[in-house]
Amino acid sequence: MALPHNVWAFVFGIMGNIISFVVFLAPVPTFVRICKKKSTEGFQSLPYLSALFSALLWIYYAMQKDGSGFLLITINAVGCFIETIYIVLFITYANKKTRISTLKVLGLLNFLGFAAIVLVCEFLTKGSTREKVLGGICVGFSVIVFAAPLSIMRVVIRTRSVEFMPFSLSLFLTLSAVTWLFYGLAIKDFYVALPNVLGAFLGAVQMILYIIFKYYKIPVAEMTEKSKAVSDHSIDMTKLTTVLPTPVSDTAVHPPHAIQDVPDSQIQVTEVKNQNITGLKDQNSKDLENQNQL
Repeated sequence: MALPHNVWAFVFGIMGNIISFVVFLAPVPTFVRICKKKSTEGFQSLPYLSALFSALLWIYYAMQKDGSGFLLITINAVGCFIETIYIVLFITYANKKTRISTLKVLGLLNFLGFAAIVLVCEFLTKGSTREKVLGGICVGFSVIVFAAPLSIMRVVIRTRSVEFMPFSLSLFLTLSAVTWLFYGLAIKDFYVALPNVLGAFLGAVQMILYIIFKYYKIPVAEMTEKSKAVSDHSIDMTKLTTVLPTPVSDTAVHPPHAIQDVPDSQIQVTEVKNQNITGLKDQNSKDLENQNQL
């Protein structure tokens, strides 16, 4: 015997509350790490700011429904409380630049943005029109929230590291999206069901990336190319040192005249002059000897 749709809605709503509560607690290990190291490291505040804003929107949307939005209010109220704690811890341990940027987004999105939506809906819309406007806003922002991890996915692909994308969070996000999808179908609420289709898909992609890069190893060919590049670089440095100029002595710059090249004609003239001088010296010495004999 098939259960009525409202019973299925209650079942999926309770399951959604339980799984979503686990999702809200999934970042606890991350914040334990942040508190121990007293640094936010490479983590970002945007997922927590977006989750807080999304919870506020869904509470406001659920308040427009006649009793069928109770299970949406309960879990999102709990989510607002938990996300506020995360944001406070993040701001406490973030560096100055990150802290300022986080406070700016918090003020613009969660305070001014939410207040503007409430004022517009309260004063410019009524009844079913207000529900439709709010539903459209919730769907649009939920898509943004589900797409927010795309930046982390890009980092994972670029760095080939899953350090900043916990598997537990991706798993429970996927389960939560699937559960709320069936809840939306059970209560025939298009605005609840639609964004969770995208959420389930992106959650599955995150888990696939985690499995791929968690056990990723650099291929042997890539390691060989890297080692070859290093060896080639070493060889180039060796060649560079061999062609560096060595100190030059003065004799190399100014060679002695004795080792200069002299034309043969100059050598012959010099020899004739030397012979004539030698002959004159011999003649003079003979004349001196004759005078002494006399």
